[in-house]
Amino acid sequence: MTVAMLTRELHEEVRALAEAKNAVILAHNYQRPEVQDVADYVGDSLGLSRQAAATEAETIVFCGVHFMAETAAILSPEKTVLLPDLGAGCSLAASIDAEQLREWKAQHPGAVVVSYVNTTAEVKAESDYCCTSGNAKFVIEEIPPEQEILFLPDMYLGLWLEKVTGRKLTIWLGECHVHAGIRPADIERWQEEAPDAELLVHPECGCASQAMAFGNERTQILSTEKMIDYARRSPKQRFLVATETGIIHRLQREAPGKRFEAVRDDAECRYMKLTTLEKVRDSLRDGKHRITVEAQLAERARLAIERMVAIGS
Repeated sequence: MTVAMLTRELHEEVRALAEAKNAVILAHNYQRPEVQDVADYVGDSLGLSRQAAATEAETIVFCGVHFMAETAAILSPEKTVLLPDLGAGCSLAASIDAEQLREWKAQHPGAVVVSYVNTTAEVKAESDYCCTSGNAKFVIEEIPPEQEILFLPDMYLGLWLEKVTGRKLTIWLGECHVHAGIRPADIERWQEEAPDAELLVHPECGCASQAMAFGNERTQILSTEKMIDYARRSPKQRFLVATETGIIHRLQREAPGKRFEAVRDDAECRYMKLTTLEKVRDSLRDGKHRITVEAQLAERARLAIERMVAIGS
């Protein structure tokens, strides 16, 4: 049996199981192409959170990483939330824990805490707002200008937010190992080699806050979902993409006929790529691995997450 035939059989098996189990399959933009193709909804963290909150399905299979499944469990406590691989963590979420945040808050009494969604439930419970790269600017702008803001954990996203909002933020020095590895030199090389292309940069990237990647008419700094929308509408035919490479599949599907190239072919998240079609099938068939959040902790985290879901585009 060829790989294509096996993939098609697994796809059909997964869809049949999802129907039988009254399950919805959510997949992040960085998932493997075949996992994206089997999902009911593919999107960024904000879109996936909104889908998790709104679904009428009894079971949510989250093809992403652990903090995403936790967020879904908090938003839909009556649902069964499954994560196909328990090893699907996040280097950015691991860069701060609740105890570190409590100590940081104690050093800045009265500050408002804005946590990127790439954090654990324990950290969200210590936060006033959550945000994603898609709505972080709107969240910051919701907070009175005289109020000190502690922003965590991604320093590159924080630096970019200072530029686009004009606000001074107190920023935690965390990073995503994949995005931090995309450096200004990578962008400079591609700009020289592809003068006909537009550059789409995720604000978590190590290059995003650099002057050469900010304000350039050929450069757009966007969340993954906004990259999709921009590529659809742009008259350009060639795009260089500075984020995790999984987005290329979705871009090609949503904007057919256009050319998309990763600025770094090795910009892959090993955690995102742990999820396979076989694991999605096994998760649905066997009900594994269920993600739950203790009720009191979930209650404390819910307000910050609900603010995130409600604010911005």
